[in-house]
Amino acid sequence: MNLFKHTKGIVDRIVGAKKRSAMYKDSELLDPMQKYTTVGEYHVGAVDGTPHGKDYVLTVYQDEDGVLRQALSPESTTKLAPEYLRKYNAKLGHFRAFHNKKTGRRYWVENYLDNFTTEVKKHIRPGTNSVNIGVITDTHFKDSSDFYGFNGLQHVQEFSYLDQSGLVDLKVHLGDWIDGSDAGLVSESELVKLNKSFKSDQVPYLSIKGNHDENDKFDEHHDLKASFPENEFENIMWPDMYRQRGIHYVSRQHGVAYFDLDDVRVISVNTSDVPYELNNRGQKRYDNKIVLAVREDQIEEIIEILANSSNKKIIFMSHANPINRKGSNALKYNGRSLHELLVAFNQREKGRMHASNGVPTEFRLSNDFDFTNIKNARIIAYFCGHRHREDQYRINGIQYILFNCSALMGPNHSLTTKYNKNLDRRIDQNNEFAGYIVNVDLKRHRIQSFGYGAASRRRVYFI
Repeated sequence: MNLFKHTKGIVDRIVGAKKRSAMYKDSELLDPMQKYTTVGEYHVGAVDGTPHGKDYVLTVYQDEDGVLRQALSPESTTKLAPEYLRKYNAKLGHFRAFHNKKTGRRYWVENYLDNFTTEVKKHIRPGTNSVNIGVITDTHFKDSSDFYGFNGLQHVQEFSYLDQSGLVDLKVHLGDWIDGSDAGLVSESELVKLNKSFKSDQVPYLSIKGNHDENDKFDEHHDLKASFPENEFENIMWPDMYRQRGIHYVSRQHGVAYFDLDDVRVISVNTSDVPYELNNRGQKRYDNKIVLAVREDQIEEIIEILANSSNKKIIFMSHANPINRKGSNALKYNGRSLHELLVAFNQREKGRMHASNGVPTEFRLSNDFDFTNIKNARIIAYFCGHRHREDQYRINGIQYILFNCSALMGPNHSLTTKYNKNLDRRIDQNNEFAGYIVNVDLKRHRIQSFGYGAASRRRVYFI
């Protein structure tokens, strides 16, 4: 490439040379434009790995904090307005990946997802009763200097790129949108940004609440009054979800919603269904991170939906798994009871639900159900996140599928699970994030889970 405009000043050249020397790994640069570290303007094109191989003007400059940045502007424009931006990261010793100024997405990720969807299409049957569900979970977005959760918003923006693929019939975020470790106003603004990036006019979506989405992690660390007012997550995330034409509900209060396509029904559950009670210091009585539960009013809505689910094959979705692989309660309250209700549906039973002895009043159950008149329906699967790993088990004919977290769990982070340590996840590499397209094919009697990033490429479960 020809130098378009030479820098003035020998200091810039020296600084640039030092940065270039630090960027080489086994004598190869991470990407061709990493070598442009001297302030100036350059012509770059396909040989430099530009977006879609087009010609751009690359501007290298220092911001007001002295951090080296790069900007890509299309050569065809006269204003040289940057379309893609990135900055030098001293911790990494090189530039981060370029992101689109308008969408927040990295163009290499868009290319990666294009290839991913092309591959998925090879394995799925188009047509009736072949339903594709996009799944992302545990983005843990936060204002952070480390890499865990710091680009959770970008992961959601890039996951939403799948809206344009024409492949996804429904998309779901399974919760833990935020890490809940920032001050209340900061976390609230993070939820607003996440909601704006996730909602879609092209694809129906479900926004499920996670155990970090009440911001209790910040409260715990600072021993302060509750940083979120009551129903903060609900008021930010659920109105847009419930407003969609394709999303149905009994009420808009508990996070229960359902979506139908052909003979497939998807039902969302809120496993962070915990009362908002404050002590005399203004602190929450229940820590949502630890106290996972479903309560009576939510169970009543689930029963009402199930009682009108003849001729449906049903998939439940929540943040946390209600039971573990041994069949034991995986929530603090009523996880096992929820599973038993699903089994009762599949067995066409009639009865009354009761909570275990010693359960606090606010978590007690007293719900009647009657599924004796249900025809040609069955709960086939339950999708969840929360555990920061992939897992699966089948109990009483219901297939439980756990999805890995999208939040970057680097090998040296204290929270990293063994599952993610083995993946050796790195920033700006294709195992940084994680997401899925799950195909439910009733004709072929199988569920296929296709993962991108830090996820299994393909798993098959039989219905």
